[in-house]
Amino acid sequence: MQAPTLWNPPGGTLGRIVGEARQRVAALRGHRFALEAAIRTSPPAPSFVDALRAADVSVIAEVKRRSPSKGAINTTIDAAGQARAYRDGGARAISVLTEGAHFGGSAEDLEEIRAVVGIPLLKKDFHIDPLQVLEARALRASALLLIARAVSPAALVEMAKLAHEIGIEPLVEVRDERELESALTAGARVVGVNTRNLETLVMEPAVCERIVPLTPASVIAIYESGVKDRSDVERAAAAGADAVLVGSAVSASPDPSAAVRALLGVARVPRG
Repeated sequence: MQAPTLWNPPGGTLGRIVGEARQRVAALRGHRFALEAAIRTSPPAPSFVDALRAADVSVIAEVKRRSPSKGAINTTIDAAGQARAYRDGGARAISVLTEGAHFGGSAEDLEEIRAVVGIPLLKKDFHIDPLQVLEARALRASALLLIARAVSPAALVEMAKLAHEIGIEPLVEVRDERELESALTAGARVVGVNTRNLETLVMEPAVCERIVPLTPASVIAIYESGVKDRSDVERAAAAGADAVLVGSAVSASPDPSAAVRALLGVARVPRG
């Protein structure tokens, strides 16, 4: 299978943030050897894939201070404390936003969280260059987000291949059939389907209901964005999702452990 070649750079909010990400990549250029050295001496992180394979829908809880679509969510979050609460509530993995300008996150958040919880961590950011894959692995994340719309199909293949080689799981985020094909061509074992269009920020739940069922049963399918309560998890399960990624609802909750716990126990509906 060859990667689809029809692609044009993203516009809107996603295009703007991707442009800013290029500046962060430039700052990493002089650190390649240090990152590679850190990877050589770094023990493997817990398996993201194994954590999400279960009879019920897994919850990936996200540490999220703000976003372009919602503005401030919970700007005073203590990353380590929030992560402990998520773990105690039953989250099987934690998503850590490391983008600072729009989401209020940092690599330091991931390091602090890694020090206090043993479940897999997803480095969620706008990764557009192999150097960022090295950085994510050096930070000992179990997985990193690769947004299919943000990079060309060829770049997606390159970054996913590197991720697999150095021992970090690429979660490839898609929104249509062509992007799903690109993700599968890149060898993705985990695919996220986002109900939110990152260029316009418009929510389109029908996207998940269309694309999740098309994801091969051997690939973990994650329903992303718009999950607020148990009924949303049930809707994701009905579409065939193996997991849900929940950010704003649990980050804003005064009791994040209880907020996560309320989403658990929804049986998976196998695809295919």
